[in-house]
Amino acid sequence: MAFQFTDANFKEEVLDKEGVAVVDFWAEWCGPCRAIAPVIEELAKEYDGKVKVGKLDVDHNPDVSYKYNIRSIPTILVLKNGEVVDRHVGTTSKKALADKIEAAL
Repeated sequence: MAFQFTDANFKEEVLDKEGVAVVDFWAEWCGPCRAIAPVIEELAKEYDGKVKVGKLDVDHNPDVSYKYNIRSIPTILVLKNGEVVDRHVGTTSKKALADKIEAAL
């Protein structure tokens, strides 16, 4: 299952850890967010132990959303060692996201 990022755990789980993290900024009311959710779940399973893949609800976690200037959702950030290395806005294919993850590894 995809990790649940929050304002409270983001620093510890993403910024302070070495390696790659994928953060899906989403909201319950967002249709495209619900459409990409199964892809995020599949990637979380496939990269378990190698990449931290998770979701951050923008309605309940405004601080991180503001910090990364999230204006449209879904927005997916790929971070390596706490730094953004890729950003995708909107829906996309599983292969496209996997390619972004592989490029960051």
